[in-house]
Amino acid sequence: MSKKATEFQRVAMSRIYRGKEIFKPLNTGWIDENVACVREWVANIFFYRRGETTIMIDAGYNYDRLAEKMGWLEIDAKSIRHILITHQDTDHVGAVEADGLGLFKKAKLYIGEIENRYRYLTGEVRRRVMHRLYKLPQVTINNKKQLLKDGETFKIGNIKIHAFLVPGHTWGHMVYLIDDKYLFTGDTIWFGADGGYSFISALAESNKLAVRSLGILEQKLKKMCVKPLFITGHTGFTDNFEFAFAHKEKLCSPFKKKVHDPSALYDAYDESDDTERNAKNGFLKVAGK
Repeated sequence: MSKKATEFQRVAMSRIYRGKEIFKPLNTGWIDENVACVREWVANIFFYRRGETTIMIDAGYNYDRLAEKMGWLEIDAKSIRHILITHQDTDHVGAVEADGLGLFKKAKLYIGEIENRYRYLTGEVRRRVMHRLYKLPQVTINNKKQLLKDGETFKIGNIKIHAFLVPGHTWGHMVYLIDDKYLFTGDTIWFGADGGYSFISALAESNKLAVRSLGILEQKLKKMCVKPLFITGHTGFTDNFEFAFAHKEKLCSPFKKKVHDPSALYDAYDESDDTERNAKNGFLKVAGK
């Protein structure tokens, strides 16, 4: 169903969120020497490269320009053997769904066990958005999977990955701390001009749980004495710990202007400014600076 769901989001969500100052995706490019980003309309997928190993973080939409944009960054889709999945929404798993382009058929997926068990991959529970009024289609993925527990630490080659369960946006949403330096947050944090908030309220399974989970995540990171680069799925990245959690107890709402970002795109589904030339023109800009 990824083709149908991708097209629905491209058309319907563009209309719903146009002018709402919500989505502020990164354009395609490198964040630093280790992390690259590909923009797919409002969403970002990421690649972590260390030595001969490149790990993909989330799989985006069923997007027909993915291989092209990866080529801008000199990343070959055939080289991807490991994909970390934060959660299973259309804009995070489309490229690995059964009706996708088949770029990553040989890649192993890493998914939280709760997300796998209670979400629409098995069909036991169906994902609902827009304050639970709209039911998303069931996901079909044939890739080999490794299911992860909250707090599990594992390695891919010499790369260390720590998985944290941060439920709320979905019941089994995971975030990934890589080599104690980079935290890929998926859809748990939304960056406004004045700092981080709990992600978009209309798209959460439970906003109360999402807010509580952010607070717990903050305390876990402090206990570990790590201050990573926070890299979000839809609103950029920051190395400022205080900025990332500045408004963790508040929600980003599409219909409350006070939490919007006036520098966000009018229609983030228009990606005409995402070009190969810009992708090769230095590192991407940090949020909150």
